[in-house]
Amino acid sequence: MPRVRFAACALVALLAVAPAAAAAPEGQLTWGVHISLAPTWFDPAETQGIITPFMVMYAIHDALVKAMPGNPTAPSLAESWQMSPDGRVYDFTLRKGVKFHNGDTLTSEDVKFSFERYRGASAKAIHDRVAAVETPGPLQVRFRLKNSWPDFMTFYTAASGAGWIVPKKYVEKVGDDGYKKAPVGAGPYKFVSFNPGVELVMEAFEGYWRKTPSVKRLVFKVITEESTRLAALKRAEVDIVYSIRGELAEELVRTPGLALKPTVIQAPQWVSMLDQWDPKSPWHDRRVRLAANFAIDRKAINQAITLGHSKLTYSIIPSTFDYYWQPPSYAFDPGQAKKLLAEAGYPNGFDAGDYYLDISYANVQEAIASYLQQVGIRTKLVSRERASHWSTYADKKYKNVAYTASGAFGNAATRIESFVVVGGPYVYGSYPDIDSLFKDQAAELDRKKREALLHKIQQLMHEKVMHIPIWELAFINGQGPRVQESGLGLIPGHAYSAPYEDVKLKAK
Repeated sequence: MPRVRFAACALVALLAVAPAAAAAPEGQLTWGVHISLAPTWFDPAETQGIITPFMVMYAIHDALVKAMPGNPTAPSLAESWQMSPDGRVYDFTLRKGVKFHNGDTLTSEDVKFSFERYRGASAKAIHDRVAAVETPGPLQVRFRLKNSWPDFMTFYTAASGAGWIVPKKYVEKVGDDGYKKAPVGAGPYKFVSFNPGVELVMEAFEGYWRKTPSVKRLVFKVITEESTRLAALKRAEVDIVYSIRGELAEELVRTPGLALKPTVIQAPQWVSMLDQWDPKSPWHDRRVRLAANFAIDRKAINQAITLGHSKLTYSIIPSTFDYYWQPPSYAFDPGQAKKLLAEAGYPNGFDAGDYYLDISYANVQEAIASYLQQVGIRTKLVSRERASHWSTYADKKYKNVAYTASGAFGNAATRIESFVVVGGPYVYGSYPDIDSLFKDQAAELDRKKREALLHKIQQLMHEKVMHIPIWELAFINGQGPRVQESGLGLIPGHAYSAPYEDVKLKAK
């Protein structure tokens, strides 16, 4: 069968060249991590539609294709791939001789197994569209789709964890729970130990196909309190810290030897009004949803918390994504907000109930809740650790309003599928006109026609005032004097220090 080869495959010849012998890994780099790490992030099969799992996955695991410096679809465990002219067959050729950390050799059976056991974000969307996964040879994998699907590669390699590969024999031996306790992958670092709430320790895998890591040991130390993270960095107890904001970020800038590393990432943050489909809820009224948007001074929050580095886009879609449509801005106008609430029948405002949030962004949500209260929308903040927040969110156990965000890779369609249209993992209700347009775009092979459909969906999202968009987050991190290369910002849009095999300590 004739094939159309992807442009990315032109890189194969360069990537196939064996790297020069590297020095043995040395030293230790320690991160002050802003969240409590969860074992669910050790298993690619459970990848949520957020970027957090990739903090760990880029170290322990590897994918067929993944975002890397200079290439958002870089060949990794797959050295090349081809698509049939009708867009219904994808053939992958695996890299020869790749080893998992336990010594098992990567084969097509591992790829098939990893796909079939995948149950994370977008699992149903992916599995429903794939008719069969075939293994013609130990290094050949063939995906047969039920129909042509323009976003197969985007979903499989970027917007989910389905393309991240685990060793079949090992997982079958230890089981799913055993695997999360002692994960084995094909990435640049091997799992050593995990102490819940304290730290994750990993060690360099010198057999990693791309290159031998420079640093011997990586330690992710859980320090959820922001001022404590900064203090640990100043005392050289850690080398890199995630999420230092506001006055603490200003203090970091003033501290000799420390460097601020702000990066705008593909992670819009917004507030979801989960009860807007309930006729008994105040959020059912578009005027109330519009009032909430006018109530918030986004520019002031941006300056106070991320020193003005975050990008105000008024969208839940990253501005760097394919098929992005730029909506109009919302002015900060509390007077207009109060007027709209009165027109909707709430001249004295209303009690909006619990406002659920990820505790690591409590300061952002506290500011938003304060602005809402000033116009009469009264909420009660309910904080959870990140893993708990997102699992509860996906289980559809929330009501009222909730902090929402995603830094996952993809395009406008993948983000809309997860958060807007019927069946999405974080969707509590949807609109038939948007659902219908989404089905149309998913089958449209003409790029211009598909773009028009996705733009129309985003226009309807804005017209219906489905969300309270806050910003495209600037992730404000810091590094200490021992760090030569932190990895921060090497992969555009990625929040964390990746690729980890590229991080370096300064020479002594």
